[in-house]
Amino acid sequence: MTVAGVVLAAGAGTRFGGPKALASDPDGTRWLSRAVGALRDGGCEGVIVVLGAAANQARELVDDTVTIVTAAGWATGVSASIAAGLATATAVPDIDAVAIVPVDVPSLCAAMVARLIGAKPVERDALRRAVFAGRPGHPVVIGRNHWAALAAHLDAQADPDAGARDYLLAHSVLELECSDLGSGDDVDSR
Repeated sequence: MTVAGVVLAAGAGTRFGGPKALASDPDGTRWLSRAVGALRDGGCEGVIVVLGAAANQARELVDDTVTIVTAAGWATGVSASIAAGLATATAVPDIDAVAIVPVDVPSLCAAMVARLIGAKPVERDALRRAVFAGRPGHPVVIGRNHWAALAAHLDAQADPDAGARDYLLAHSVLELECSDLGSGDDVDSR
């Protein structure tokens, strides 16, 4: 089964002070590079990066093996980014599932991705997410059989920044503990 990675990196980062797609650690490690690398090294065959704010600058930070998509409506919330990533993956028939990560999780590592996609074979009906001491986090793995229903859910929900949270809960997502691998915390301020 083929799993592609999706990096959500479209937001303007208003609380952070700028687009997180352009952010880096004090040591110079680009967040976008870390997310792409974690997905690749964790077993994803191909990576899609969803951009919005500062898309032109962020595009220059990844190599040409990454598929770049700019999310229409990215400013409305994360749901638009997820929908753009799913639409891009849908166009590739041999992708069975996607592993979705936001760009702003410093502890994201290949081992987390590998745990989510390697727990058992990833089928087209897979629905998994990492949890950290029981708290939901990322990566999230979504099989192809869920993509159309999830896209409809994202389009219909009242809060466009809620993402896939309610869909995952309603469809009995398999939770895999990853707190031994990192905190799973995202960064909202500098």
